[in-house]
Amino acid sequence: MRTPRTDRGRLLLVVLLAAALTFFTATVPLLRDWFDLRVYHGAIHHWIHDGGRLYDYRVPGTMYGFTYPPFAAVAMLPMALVGMGTAIVLALLLNLAALAVTMRVLTGRAWRRHGWYGCALAACALALYEPLRDTFSFGQVNVLLLALVLVDAWLLATGRGRWAGIGIGLAAAVKLTPALFIGLLLLAGRRRAAAVATGVAAGATGLAALVTPEGSRFYWTQAMWDTTRVGRLDYVSNQSLQGILARLDIESRAVWAVTVLLVLGVWVWRARKAVAAGDWYAAFALTGLTACLVSPITWVHHLVWLLPAFVLLVRAGRPRLAAVLYAVMCTSLVWLWYDDASGVDGFLGSNAYAWITLGLLLGLPVGQSSTWNTLSRRTSAAAAAPRQAATAMAAVSGQPGSESGVTAAATGSGPASAPGLPRRASSEPTGSTRSAAPKPQSSSDRASS
Repeated sequence: MRTPRTDRGRLLLVVLLAAALTFFTATVPLLRDWFDLRVYHGAIHHWIHDGGRLYDYRVPGTMYGFTYPPFAAVAMLPMALVGMGTAIVLALLLNLAALAVTMRVLTGRAWRRHGWYGCALAACALALYEPLRDTFSFGQVNVLLLALVLVDAWLLATGRGRWAGIGIGLAAAVKLTPALFIGLLLLAGRRRAAAVATGVAAGATGLAALVTPEGSRFYWTQAMWDTTRVGRLDYVSNQSLQGILARLDIESRAVWAVTVLLVLGVWVWRARKAVAAGDWYAAFALTGLTACLVSPITWVHHLVWLLPAFVLLVRAGRPRLAAVLYAVMCTSLVWLWYDDASGVDGFLGSNAYAWITLGLLLGLPVGQSSTWNTLSRRTSAAAAAPRQAATAMAAVSGQPGSESGVTAAATGSGPASAPGLPRRASSEPTGSTRSAAPKPQSSSDRASS
């Protein structure tokens, strides 16, 4: 199939794709009716305006209520000032902004090569990704947390590690799963960043304890340990190790603990390899994959944490593999076994997203992002190289490195050449300094997490 070559044809194709995606999202997978956002909004209003206890709230007609740590409720306090309609608009805008930050961090400046048309096609592809579209239509916070964590990855990858840890700390205070990234920092020997992340998470948690002492006490002593508040472990949307075992009717905590330890062992091995190669994006991607597997409950919409792994597959030169796995994640395949996950087909199909997560943990290439970052830094440093070379030449010739002499040497003109060396005209004056090549997902069964 030939793609349009004119801007008018490309614009028409993008409009048609956007219309088809809008229809698909609104009808085929069914919008989630902002259910989780309704939980947040209702719980905040119940707490602030009705004087009720935060964790006592239930969505009318359901058993589901607020399940996040108390700091998440403190961060959502502005919802007390607006109605549900405004909250939906704000949630959409925040998620879009967080998605933009996420993709900017993961792709660097590569997106500029593809222009508006390539970006539009990428946006259409993102709209198909089931975890992402569910995050938007549930009104979830997953993309916001992913963006916070990836900003820290960017700081570490670009040599700004002194500021790293704040995003991870905030994300861990809102939800427990991102706390594994503090383990990554410790594993990588980034003790300062780990201390910052831990301090921010502890400070945010302490602030929540001051704002709602009763709610904090209830969460950390009771709600945190009660998985029934979130949903059934064997529910097909739970694509964690615990979900796989629950669908096999294996209830032994010892078996689950062993599988978790095995996965954590693989993570330590692979993450250390990524860190040794200076590939922070791969290290963070592997940690996100691991967090999804070892968490007791990982609903399908939590799998936005797989996005970095798909981007890294493309950057590692494996776009076909990335496309196949990504396409599976767009199909809602696991829901074919919504009612019955028994048999070999149920074992394989109902856990399809978990198998993809595990496969990425085992096979994601490492070392590619560091190479890409090194090339970017070399390119940006190329402009400074002539000046450095001219300064060195002036030192060898015994001449003072004056500004005019440096400039002349950098351009191949003027009297800056060393005595006794033949002057040679060059059509490419900088050639000698060039860099070397190198939860519930159905409208009938709701849950919030």
